[in-house]
Amino acid sequence: MRTLISVTFAVLLVARTVAQSPPPPQAGGRGGGQPVQPISPPLRPGLFMVTGAGANSIVRVTNDGVILVDGKLPGEENYNALMAQIKSVTDKPVKYMIVTHHHADHTGNNDRFLAAGVKIIAQENLNKNLETYQFNPRPAKADITYEKEYAVHLRGTTAEVHHFGRSHTSGDSVVYFPDLKVVVMSDALTTGSQGPLIDYAGGGSALEWLHVLDEVLKLDITGVIPGNGPILGPAYLKDYRMKLGIVVDRLTDLVRKGVAKDQILMQLKTDDIGWTPRIPSIDGLYAELSAH
Repeated sequence: MRTLISVTFAVLLVARTVAQSPPPPQAGGRGGGQPVQPISPPLRPGLFMVTGAGANSIVRVTNDGVILVDGKLPGEENYNALMAQIKSVTDKPVKYMIVTHHHADHTGNNDRFLAAGVKIIAQENLNKNLETYQFNPRPAKADITYEKEYAVHLRGTTAEVHHFGRSHTSGDSVVYFPDLKVVVMSDALTTGSQGPLIDYAGGGSALEWLHVLDEVLKLDITGVIPGNGPILGPAYLKDYRMKLGIVVDRLTDLVRKGVAKDQILMQLKTDDIGWTPRIPSIDGLYAELSAH
């Protein structure tokens, strides 16, 4: 008989009230409860990472300026500390910031970057999600939006910005540096025992998440950067895709067998793949899988 786990998969979702409120440190990953940390040694030539104060911030230094990915939790202290770390490796200004989804550990200092003349790029659903995001202060909207693809070019350096579909939210972007063969995945990739967290209130999707991972795996990559944690290899991404596929298949099977909504997570086996639960809300998941 299948082992029952009293509360299982991280998957899956955060309840509407949790997803629409300020992210606690664990929701933003391991960096959420720390101050801004010293900038990393180069991950690749011209590519650095700043952890702490929310999610990873990725710094791509070019001869014509900096491309930044994600701007940390709100606050002048966080903003100033992040800028100080960037200035420790380059005297070039930040020209563009790509924000990967609407949660405040990524967008919290949008207003400060805009005031400094930085162009902020986001998938169009990010701005829509900010309109109903219950966070105080509500992050400022991006001033450049795209639907499926966008590219930033600075003096021979290209950052490709892709929206392959919904995953953590409906406005997720992944950022690909083709010359370095590195992709920045933000919270479309998690680390450790915390499996995917699907923000259904923010438009996330378990099923489309699989497609997003499949599309990223088609890129020529040697490095993968999650929302929190170190740079990883493509083997980690392949394993993550396999585990998520297993979970979605098992959940879909339970739904098709008519397992009640309030029982589905208790009957989901995940101990064999090493993922443990977060605070689940089942409504969005059950509705999505029931229609599948």
